[in-house]
Amino acid sequence: MAEPEVREQTAEHAPEHRAPAAHQGGPTVRVYLRVAAILGVLTAVEVWLSYSGITGGLLITALILASITKFVMVLAYFMHLKYDDWRYGRFFLMGIVGATTLYMIVLITSKVFLR
Repeated sequence: MAEPEVREQTAEHAPEHRAPAAHQGGPTVRVYLRVAAILGVLTAVEVWLSYSGITGGLLITALILASITKFVMVLAYFMHLKYDDWRYGRFFLMGIVGATTLYMIVLITSKVFLR
């Protein structure tokens, strides 16, 4: 029996093994620190609002807007959705819209905005 012919792999026949390209456009440490500072300030504003004596619809609206802003910032930067395909973010967008809608229905039904 004849032995199978073994071909040497030359540069022109060798499979290409390339290192993956570096992730371009990702956040730097400075961006993370800036986002963390903004989230900290927003949290401080939320705490201040809750103790400020503002009541009713204005307080709830301000707290919901601050919470949605923080939600979007965490998704965009810490979960890297800002740098991914928009289709991934749609799932989170549907979740926040659904949760906010449900929360608003409960608040309106409870007549919180009329107090």
